[in-house]
Amino acid sequence: MKRFILLLGALLCATVLFGRSRIVSETVSSKKLGQAVAVNVYLPDGFDTSSATYPVLYLLHGLNGDHTDWPDKGGVKTILDELIGTGEAVPMVVVMPRAGDPDAHRYQNGYFNVRNWPYEDFFFGELIPAMESKYHCGGSKARRAISGLSMGGGGSVAYCQTHPDMFSSCYAMSPWLDNKKDEVRMPADKDDRLYLTGASVREHSALDFMDKADKAAVEALRGVKWFVDCGDDDFLLHQSMDFYSKMRSKSVKCEFRVRNGTHSWEYWHTALRQSLPFASQNFGR
Repeated sequence: MKRFILLLGALLCATVLFGRSRIVSETVSSKKLGQAVAVNVYLPDGFDTSSATYPVLYLLHGLNGDHTDWPDKGGVKTILDELIGTGEAVPMVVVMPRAGDPDAHRYQNGYFNVRNWPYEDFFFGELIPAMESKYHCGGSKARRAISGLSMGGGGSVAYCQTHPDMFSSCYAMSPWLDNKKDEVRMPADKDDRLYLTGASVREHSALDFMDKADKAAVEALRGVKWFVDCGDDDFLLHQSMDFYSKMRSKSVKCEFRVRNGTHSWEYWHTALRQSLPFASQNFGR
């Protein structure tokens, strides 16, 4: 009888440990970047006992941040658990990769290919295949979404512009879409890593992309569900307004919200609660 009780207790502990949602921290070895890239991955309740292929959301951090931002500052696990529990979001895998370092002057940041930092090649050629194979998720445009804040918001827009066959939806929070007006002031020293980051955002301007998009590019954009969300006191608001105007001029549907707030985590907490149901609604399209 005592042995039975101990066995039952062990089984209950295993259920608690492996049945609940959790965030896994790991690294992806990258030949393209010549280093191991840290990644946090949210796994929903029941993941370990399921053989199902889950939809996947790639959730990108901003400048002066890293892969720990969404779990530690954004409360992504708590919010996802709540929304999945109420049925507002579907069970999904969320991949949060590191794309830089909080010290943006000394270390390279960003989602684009720059000198000695071919991050976009890594993202599509190494990260996505590794994550979707290991965590039985994604596998197609219909089962894959992308979102991010600030630099990550701009990265998510640019990725969907140049890879519209890869994502069902894009939710951009306070996105950094261009840097022609030096919105993020670039240092004079061209060896400063922040200079390279700002130059890469300017070179991959999401606003310029819309100006230059031909009929084929515009038609491909219509295959993505778009949502831009920016605070009324955000220093990047004018970029979101310009982007939305350009999308409308090309007849590309895009949800656009301006709410009370600044370029801050207080704003992004509420944006995250909007973005997860949005991605959920558009999986399978």
